[in-house]
Amino acid sequence: MARQRVLAVSELVQDQATRVVVEDVPIAVVLDGQGEVHAIGDTCSHGQISLSEGFVEGDTLECWAHGSAFSLRTGVPQNLPAYEPVPVYVVEIEDGDVYIDPNVTKEI
Repeated sequence: MARQRVLAVSELVQDQATRVVVEDVPIAVVLDGQGEVHAIGDTCSHGQISLSEGFVEGDTLECWAHGSAFSLRTGVPQNLPAYEPVPVYVVEIEDGDVYIDPNVTKEI
């Protein structure tokens, strides 16, 4: 399936994750402090916890339950207990809207 509109950029709060579900795939969408929009898998690879309920710090999204922080750019955990990355999705911005295809991930 092709990319889908998930929300408007104006709906995002800077340095806060927003959960969207595209084709049954939960995704955390983040507008970082530099104004860049990121989309990473919303499920922590360590404990099946929603990452969008966590904390954005710089270019990471931290799981609220166990403290693993995942890179918004690569999905790679920056600390334990998680050691498996989460997927990072390609984001396209068009006319102020955020589009994501859950079948297209960034290469790390």
